[in-house]
Amino acid sequence: MINHIAINAHLLGRGAGYRSAGIHRYIYGVLSNLPALDETLRYTVLLNHPLQTELEERRGMFNTDDPKRRIVWEQVVQPFALWQIKPDLYHAMAFVAPRFVPCPFVVTVYDLSFIRYPQVLSGARRKYLQLLTRSTCERAARVIAISESTAHDLVELMGIPRAKIDVAVPGISHDFCLLPPDEVAAFRRKHNLPERFFFFLGTLEPRKNLPMLLRAYAQLPRSDREAVHLILGGGKGWMYDEIFATITQHQLADTVHVPGFVDAEALVWWYNAAEAFVYPTLFEGFGIPIVEAMACGTPVIASNTSSLPEAAGEAGVLLPSDDESAWTQALSRMIHDAEWRVERSRLGQTWAANFSWERTAQQTLESYQQVLSR
Repeated sequence: MINHIAINAHLLGRGAGYRSAGIHRYIYGVLSNLPALDETLRYTVLLNHPLQTELEERRGMFNTDDPKRRIVWEQVVQPFALWQIKPDLYHAMAFVAPRFVPCPFVVTVYDLSFIRYPQVLSGARRKYLQLLTRSTCERAARVIAISESTAHDLVELMGIPRAKIDVAVPGISHDFCLLPPDEVAAFRRKHNLPERFFFFLGTLEPRKNLPMLLRAYAQLPRSDREAVHLILGGGKGWMYDEIFATITQHQLADTVHVPGFVDAEALVWWYNAAEAFVYPTLFEGFGIPIVEAMACGTPVIASNTSSLPEAAGEAGVLLPSDDESAWTQALSRMIHDAEWRVERSRLGQTWAANFSWERTAQQTLESYQQVLSR
């Protein structure tokens, strides 16, 4: 018997911008690996631009790039599409399902930052998630969390029974690996990058805690900052003015660079070229860039909050997200202690080998099978 599963993938990013960040990579990683796992299942992916996988696609003419239009599509148009294709199971891959779903469904929840840190999200996005995520999880047959931290928050903050929650931990692409040093040096020259730099990757928005990182970096001696620059890679999200104001306030423009969105195909080169990867974020559902950087042999300094210890394991240097002095000390040691960097690099590569999108897809499939077996 062939079971039919419909998947809402409208949050897949298209082009350069903040939507091509963590959630995009998670959705794409899962969808790319599902077809090979179970021949008794067929899939229809709902989206509005080509996906380039083996899955059947149903592309609507309704443009959902704008968040408000996407909400209208999710709640008004999508139920009609589901009624037409009549799936046995529906998967809402980002927080919210429509009020009417004509079959059992599962939902993926990445984090509950809109409850933990509501002040760092734009008002409309926060209200939509707060209003409908709880209802979606209560109605869902299964809830997929991307970390044990998110699973814990679903129980604590929304009262979702733990027995109803599955965990499908993110993976990383096999493309993330250690590259030849001479080719990495050529990449630096081609893109006019500093010989040594700390690298951050993520949407420029308040939750990433970048003003704290900038203040910690500013406390380094000028000679250290001139030796090792700081590059903040990522598209502009929302409420990012404080980041640029902090750069100006501490006169960091000469050694802090904000290149904008980093192309996904070049990301492995950026990780390899960096002295260390820095991730001061206040709250994450998981923190995929931590594992990607480690797979490239790049040492990691990250916050010890939410799910980040799950992503970093014992290989990462974990610090309180509000302790500027501790961050300054860690940055300084990363600059001056070559043996420490090498050891952290070795530990990180070993740890990152535990993560794959094949495993994430398998864990997702097991949630489907629990529902379909009923």
